[in-house]
Amino acid sequence: MAQSLELLLIQFLMPDNDARRQAEEQIRRLARDPQVVPALVHHLRTAKTPNVRQLAAVLLRKKITSHWPKLPPHAKASLKQALIDSITIDHSHLVRRASANVVSIIAKYAVPAGEWPELLPFIFHCSQSPQEDHREVALILFSSLTETIGTTFQSHLNDLQPILLKCLQDEASSRVRIAALKAVGSFIEYVNDGGDVVKMFRDFVPSILNVSRQCLANGEEDVASIAFEIFDELIESPAPLLGDSVRSIVQFSLEVCSNQELEINIRQQAIQIISWLVKFKASFLKKHKLVIPILQVMCPLLTETADEDGDSDLAADRSAAEVIDTMAINLPRHVFPPVLEFASVSFRHINPKYREAAVTSLGVVSEGCCEHLKDKLEDCLKVVLEALKDQEQMVRGAASFALGQFAEHLQPEILSHYESVLPCILNALEDPSDEVKEKSYYALAAFCEDMGEDILPYLDPLMCRLVMSLQGSPRNLQETCMSAIGSVAAAAEQAFMPYAEKVLEMMKGFMVLTNDEDLCARARATEVVGIVAMAVGRARMETVLPPFIEAAISGFVLDYSELREYTHGFFSNVAEILDDSFAQYLPHVVPLAFSSCNLDDGSAVDIDDADSVDNGFSGVSSDDDVNDEPRVRNISVRTGVLDEKAAATQAIGFFALHTKMQKSPHPPQDKTMVVATLAEVAQGMGAPISAYVDKIMPLVLKELASSEATNRRNAAFCVGEMCKNGGAAALKYYGDILHGLHRLFADSEPDDAVRDNAAGAIARMIMVQPQSIPLNQVLPVFIKALPLKEDHEESMVVYSCVCNLLLSSHPQILPLVPDVINAFAQVVVSPNESDEVKTVVAKAVSHLISVYGQQMQPILSALPPTHANALASFANRR
Repeated sequence: MAQSLELLLIQFLMPDNDARRQAEEQIRRLARDPQVVPALVHHLRTAKTPNVRQLAAVLLRKKITSHWPKLPPHAKASLKQALIDSITIDHSHLVRRASANVVSIIAKYAVPAGEWPELLPFIFHCSQSPQEDHREVALILFSSLTETIGTTFQSHLNDLQPILLKCLQDEASSRVRIAALKAVGSFIEYVNDGGDVVKMFRDFVPSILNVSRQCLANGEEDVASIAFEIFDELIESPAPLLGDSVRSIVQFSLEVCSNQELEINIRQQAIQIISWLVKFKASFLKKHKLVIPILQVMCPLLTETADEDGDSDLAADRSAAEVIDTMAINLPRHVFPPVLEFASVSFRHINPKYREAAVTSLGVVSEGCCEHLKDKLEDCLKVVLEALKDQEQMVRGAASFALGQFAEHLQPEILSHYESVLPCILNALEDPSDEVKEKSYYALAAFCEDMGEDILPYLDPLMCRLVMSLQGSPRNLQETCMSAIGSVAAAAEQAFMPYAEKVLEMMKGFMVLTNDEDLCARARATEVVGIVAMAVGRARMETVLPPFIEAAISGFVLDYSELREYTHGFFSNVAEILDDSFAQYLPHVVPLAFSSCNLDDGSAVDIDDADSVDNGFSGVSSDDDVNDEPRVRNISVRTGVLDEKAAATQAIGFFALHTKMQKSPHPPQDKTMVVATLAEVAQGMGAPISAYVDKIMPLVLKELASSEATNRRNAAFCVGEMCKNGGAAALKYYGDILHGLHRLFADSEPDDAVRDNAAGAIARMIMVQPQSIPLNQVLPVFIKALPLKEDHEESMVVYSCVCNLLLSSHPQILPLVPDVINAFAQVVVSPNESDEVKTVVAKAVSHLISVYGQQMQPILSALPPTHANALASFANRR
């Protein structure tokens, strides 16, 4: 086989495609025979050209997994020795690298089985060799072996640390330093939070930074980017790996992201590191006084002009805005003063990019720094409104964006300035720039929605302008214009009546569009019809709605999630105004809502074939389960689907609230969805749910006895929310509710989550109407169910209820204190409970100890020592 294989390997490397395909097919046939292994080993040892030796190693990597168990001991020994020789003797870097990859695959099977005890000592020896090639290949092996036997290295980390650190500082070889950098990165996932390991990685940071700076100076940005990948892992690690190195990492990241000579990709990585630090390590940034240094770089980055041919998502100004936004949300008190100072100084700058950056910065911090901005609203609004009149389009566009952000996040204070804001927006709607117009529609939509009757003096000029724009604008402007019309209608309510007919007639034209590029406009039109219907009411709308409902239903066959989302919202509005008259449409719209609720909202995954070989040796299939395993490169959550499901869930709730839907028969899975939806609606609506208690409660009480555990669980949660928010309307049902919940506390209830939600319902009832509950009968059963076993989302309400009874020394809870303390002790040692819950519990325990002193000692002494110590620890934190 060896001789024929040699010819095939040479033929495979020929430029002739036909000859190459023939060789590939014959190699594939020969590779099924285990004897291909010694033949390939022979060519790895003896072939004269590096390309043939490299190809032999690549084929070994691809086929060794299936053949290794079949090889006799002498063949295994020969293969291992050939690989060691290749790694240490071969002059070709590519051959050594290919052989190292084979070692990694074999090690996965041989090392755990004790068949290669000399491998790790060999690698350690090579890593300290005076020969540069040996040091480099040892580090390459460290990296590749972490993919197959990474856990084996955990016991050797203390030995590895000085080797890796020395190689990172290798003055004689940049190749060794780079290989060491990659090796450090490969070990991070095997780090635990042990003190020695934490110190080890902290010690690496200065050397990692030095290597990266050298790589950047030499133009090796792709290598320097590995440092940011390492820092990314360090930041996300649960172990405290950063320590005081945060300051040097931030300094390096700021150097990179502000250097316009570097490629945007690595600058983007540097900005992302800052963003992760803000999200996950905000306290570190405060402690090390890094907030202002970061803003001193990020704010000027807003002035950069993006490359017109580049990816706008990677533009430095856009990324910097996102970082400032994140900082404002996480560190508002520290962020607002320097941003305001930057905006104040830059707003008068002769360069329009600085004026644009000034108003952009105010816009992006408006969510996180909303309370601070409200205190300076008049001054900041003056800047933005003046920028709306700037001679440069980019500044006016940024101002209209900022105004929209103010309108969205600075409610209700912003509304008191409508006399100065609305005229400016009206003027901006006449702007020659479509970009400014589009952002101004957004600002108008955000501003008008909550104006109420204050909008009336502006209603006619606004609607004249919007209707005119809707008739003669490009599609993207029509979409934002429709959003503004919807907001105006919502604010004007009955006063919108004179404009309803014209608007509805225009929407009818949009609601029959079927081309893909028009579906967003169709979705907006569907939304507007629902809003107008709510504004002007049933009497005006009932006779004109049927064709709109028909058009909305027909839109479901179009594959566009946003249209389905807005259609569910439309159905919710129509169900609310038509009430029981909407029942005629239920057979058509309920199945549509259920189909959206049942959509898969999983991740969209891009697959990166990890087995591609950039030298062209990828034609022969591999049986190696490690290198052929697809790697998830980019997971993007399908948020559109999530929004559609939320809208469908809300629609089902409205159908149930306003029609007789809850009394009609449903398949079991649909009934589960209805009960779950009613639970969400009961929680989300708050006090207004009281108007629907009589409609909902009979169904929910029935479902407390459902054969489906999910239904019992949702029904228990729902009755609790109904009692919490339903006020006097729910009181008459308390007896039936307690009777239905009592069954859920019995030993015959097999589902812990059902019992936990029943406890949550009791807690809500006690907190809103304690005088209506027979606590002497209810509390013993309630306390016996603690601690919660599964649904810890109920923890805060349940334990807060118990703690309130204890803090008020309620006479019915005091005899149950031993049981309560036993449950509380289990809460504080549970990894499933939050510190917030544990703190609430500890507050009550401290109160009991301070009030009852010696009487508490026997109760605490009866606890297991670990529980008693944990309870004491939390109690003493206060």
